[in-house]
Amino acid sequence: MSRFPMPEWLENLPKPDRLNSDEERILFAIELSRLNVGNGTGGPFGAALFDLDSGELIEMAVNRVVPDSCSVAHAEICAFANAQERSGSFTLNTIGNVGLYSSCEPCAMCSGAIPWAGVKKLVYGADRADAESVGFDEGDKADQWKEKLRHRGIEVIAELCREQAADVFLFYREQGGTVYNG
Repeated sequence: MSRFPMPEWLENLPKPDRLNSDEERILFAIELSRLNVGNGTGGPFGAALFDLDSGELIEMAVNRVVPDSCSVAHAEICAFANAQERSGSFTLNTIGNVGLYSSCEPCAMCSGAIPWAGVKKLVYGADRADAESVGFDEGDKADQWKEKLRHRGIEVIAELCREQAADVFLFYREQGGTVYNG
């Protein structure tokens, strides 16, 4: 059992063998967010961890805040915790060269967790304005947070496939999804 159990549809989702480009990987994370909304199993956020050298999927997760009544059950945090539990280590560094692909710019909590998790690369789709446009509160992050991650040796690629990722927020609003804030 995982620290953060994922919905049944995700557990049964066929895992890709390898995704070799940032675009393929971010589109996979965006599709997770879309499927989470479509299946009514959580918020419009998806995350996937990939081995940057081999392209192998390490972990995939979706937002579970509302269905699990857990404020920290963001897709990124769920992916970190589940991968670390499975590896038996508190850091992803022991797994390898790990990249986080998130359907949306990480919120204050998730961006703070990235260096501690052992991530070497962050790629995200939608930005905070897209999430906030439907009412989500992304929290206060450090000024120049991307530069601070880069200073720690973490590569950041922002707003890759942003339009596709932002469309999931519109889909969530159309579906009457719950917008939660601290």
